[in-house]
Amino acid sequence: MVEITTQVGAAAQPRAPLSRQRVLTTAVTLADAGGAEALSMRRIAQALGVVPMALYKHVANKNELLDGMIDVLVGEIDPPADDTDWKTTIRRRVLSARRMLLRHPWAPEVIESRMKARTTPTPVVLEYLDSMIGIFRAGGFSIELVHHAMHVMGSRLLGFSQELFEDSSDREPDADTIAPEEMAARYPHLTELAMAVAHDQESVVGSGCDDQSEFEFALDLTLDGLERLRGAI
Repeated sequence: MVEITTQVGAAAQPRAPLSRQRVLTTAVTLADAGGAEALSMRRIAQALGVVPMALYKHVANKNELLDGMIDVLVGEIDPPADDTDWKTTIRRRVLSARRMLLRHPWAPEVIESRMKARTTPTPVVLEYLDSMIGIFRAGGFSIELVHHAMHVMGSRLLGFSQELFEDSSDREPDADTIAPEEMAARYPHLTELAMAVAHDQESVVGSGCDDQSEFEFALDLTLDGLERLRGAI
């Protein structure tokens, strides 16, 4: 009798409602345990105690799932501090992104693959990049220097080393692509950068970017930094 009562009591416990956030956080947890390549809707559904079809109300397909997982990870990056200079603020956020990636070692490959596949990053990633550009601008950087800085930083802004800015002109528009006027309202710093920089349509670094100029700028910056440190180390 006691056993029956316990089972009835357990069955009476309400189940947390399924949501997009629960699906994404469960997917992140499973990827942490076994890698993103082992993820499947069936495994996520089993972990949540639902049928796989229930997930599609919240994520339409595997690509949307991966994009949402990236958004969850970007949400783990520390917000900018209000009481520090631009350099300290940028450094702290980049190192926070680095700590995030160390917690989720599968993430760099997924971020890189989705960045290559999409015409624009997700709104969450756009918001993060916009805020980073805003920090540079508030620190006194010209828009031209911000453009160079974003290329030099690349994916270091998200905690690892890869080029974030690649040509996306030949890809199909993403389902969540927003109109230019809404882009300008939501991401003013990114819009300012896109509108102000001279464009080179043949660039392999990024759509509208001067490939050779960005390569030489990063090279000179690296060499200048090494020269500055040469006598100190």
